[in-house]
Amino acid sequence: MQSCLVKLGTFDGPECANGPSGFRLSPMYGGVADNAHKNCYAVLMQLPNSNPLSSASLGPAMISAIVLAGGRGSRMGGVDKGLQSFRGQPLALHSMQRLLGTGSVSSVMFNANRNIADYEAFGAPVWPDGLADYAGPLAGFLVGLAHCQTPYLLTLPCDTPLFPLDLVQRLSAALVTQDAQIAMAAAPEREQGGQTRLRKQPVFCLLRVELLPGLMEFTQAGGRKIDAWAAQQRLVVVPFDQPGGDPLAFFNANTLDELQALEGQTGSA
Repeated sequence: MQSCLVKLGTFDGPECANGPSGFRLSPMYGGVADNAHKNCYAVLMQLPNSNPLSSASLGPAMISAIVLAGGRGSRMGGVDKGLQSFRGQPLALHSMQRLLGTGSVSSVMFNANRNIADYEAFGAPVWPDGLADYAGPLAGFLVGLAHCQTPYLLTLPCDTPLFPLDLVQRLSAALVTQDAQIAMAAAPEREQGGQTRLRKQPVFCLLRVELLPGLMEFTQAGGRKIDAWAAQQRLVVVPFDQPGGDPLAFFNANTLDELQALEGQTGSA
């Protein structure tokens, strides 16, 4: 049985609508979230008689991917994060090969703003930001959509090398099933009190390329936050919280010490 967190629309009151046919609201998470943006979400759990979500997933020929490596690397002392070594390979190359190894995308490109020749040596196109001053991952979304040759684009950061091998399969299944424009991953996060909550992973998205004009307008108006832009679209948030899942799957290494520690973990191969 699979579940997905679906944006049902905006709301003015405390109640959300019921889910689509074949689904029910999960009592585990409830039905309302993100009051600040007045977005209505429901965690939907597939009922036994429903078609499996995996049957609706997109084929690899329809999906391209972009590995986001265009940041300043400030918390790593200003180094180019995508070129730091992880298990004998640069992080960005590791991410590309891990993704291509799943057979779930047709091609991969990089978003990088320095050391372009080093990234080009990995054998994939490299596109710098079209926005000035290291504008953040949304700039990578923008350049990826602008150069995407398929109907869908997967975005992922270079600093999360153990991302789930079924990432594309599950995002695409949710996007198609819910007729969404964006499928965004979410993962469990342990809080200080010991409780676990789902936290959105906004750099892990599957996007329809039709979003490009609206994203251009959003960024030209000064918008830089993925969540703020995504909240304006048909969004499905997909929890990666199955029992037995790798707790390190969405761990992003922000410092060299964290990267070294992650390298020594067993995690997913």
